[in-house]
Amino acid sequence: MNLSDPTTLVLSVILCFFVALFFYGRKSGKYNLPPGPRPLPIIGNLHILDLKKPYQTLHQLSKKYGPVYTIKLGEEKVVVLCGYEAVKDALVNHADEFSGRAKVPLFHEITKGYGVTFAHDDNWKMMRRFTLSTLRDFGMGKEGIENKITEESDFLVQKFKSYNGEPFDNLMIINAAVANIIVSILLSHRFAYEDPTLVKLLKIINENVKLIGGPMGVLYNAFPSVMRWCSTVQQTVVRNVDELHAFIRETFTNQRKELDVNDQRNLIDAFLVKQQEVEKTQLYFSNENLTILVSDLFAAGMETTSTTLRWGLLLMIKHPEIQRTVQSEIEKVIGSAEPLVIHRKQMPYTDAVIHEIQRFGNIIPTNVPHATTQDVNFRGYLLPKGTQVMPLLTSVLYDKKHFVKADEFYPEHFLDSSGNFVRKEAFMPFSAGKRSCAGESLAKMELFIFFTRLLQNFTFQAPLAVTLDLTPASGFTSAPLSHKICAVPRV
Repeated sequence: MNLSDPTTLVLSVILCFFVALFFYGRKSGKYNLPPGPRPLPIIGNLHILDLKKPYQTLHQLSKKYGPVYTIKLGEEKVVVLCGYEAVKDALVNHADEFSGRAKVPLFHEITKGYGVTFAHDDNWKMMRRFTLSTLRDFGMGKEGIENKITEESDFLVQKFKSYNGEPFDNLMIINAAVANIIVSILLSHRFAYEDPTLVKLLKIINENVKLIGGPMGVLYNAFPSVMRWCSTVQQTVVRNVDELHAFIRETFTNQRKELDVNDQRNLIDAFLVKQQEVEKTQLYFSNENLTILVSDLFAAGMETTSTTLRWGLLLMIKHPEIQRTVQSEIEKVIGSAEPLVIHRKQMPYTDAVIHEIQRFGNIIPTNVPHATTQDVNFRGYLLPKGTQVMPLLTSVLYDKKHFVKADEFYPEHFLDSSGNFVRKEAFMPFSAGKRSCAGESLAKMELFIFFTRLLQNFTFQAPLAVTLDLTPASGFTSAPLSHKICAVPRV
């Protein structure tokens, strides 16, 4: 055993710490969890898991144990759902029973059950209802927000042009462009790409995404009581979140001073107005909920869409023939005009390419863990209330029953023999059911406008003598490895 390796060392410490706990309690015998790989005492099945990319191991295990199986992560039993049919059956056909959110230690410690993404029960229902209605009120899916995305795409194009075709890393630039859209809804504000405040907030989110989904994050969630004193992952994540939350609290404190009930400018204003309403809602419309809600929306609204766009540009470089076909369709349908959402139906190939970028990019491969809200009979098994459930999105997006070349980048997955766009029921990048992404329509609009605007203005290439890698990085989201691209202006 190589104790110089940090992961091995931590596992050794955990084994020693739990040496007296070989015999531990079991849930009532009336429950019938699906079978899975045999766990070891204490560590469960962690020894067979690729801690850098656990979703790959989990998907592979389904080939042996079927679409519904149980895996043990430390002391926690997790039911894993694989393939479109099993995931849809749970999230859509049994939507209420699987609408809970698992209390994953790292997530719970930074949110305390507030906000919308990791909230529970009535608090979640209230925050989700408020979020959906308020996002619609402030333009999600409407012309107003489309104009903001178009304006932001102008800034993004100018920023790319400033590199004059020379290599650059697009991470922070695309992060900033996408962040400005959700910031406009949350704060009625736009940041310059180099604004120190924005740069700091983006770095916080990027670091936390890597840490939470990395090996030490996986181990912390399995053994939080041990990992507190033998790893810095929790301290770093909490310190980052505290900084983000301090910015949010300062922002809404300032907005409260100038709040006009009859002129609500953004989501924070709308929340502050709710705070002044009848007492029965004050329990939910607290400062704590506002802080975490804004944090949830800022992080989710920025990270997943910008990661998808970065995959898109990388894939266009790897497939120049597809890039040329998209550009030809842009020239035919849009010309030099600004891309608008109404153009999408006239551009089946581009639409198919964007869908395939989302599918192949596999942005949230493990999904955010669910939990059963009650005892539930599911596919011959009786799952107790509170069972952690992982609807593995990577197994849906790479389901070979629905995508014939699942391991390849193949836009024809979404085209018929006549070149018409075809919807696929297994296209589930936003998850499904009652916990599906609240910002789905906004993300779709952003992806189309940003992607077509960039390909309208640039041809993307790899730097000279560089071969770009499609291997995803480790993290909670599946992002490209660090790389540079060349954006060559089109004449």
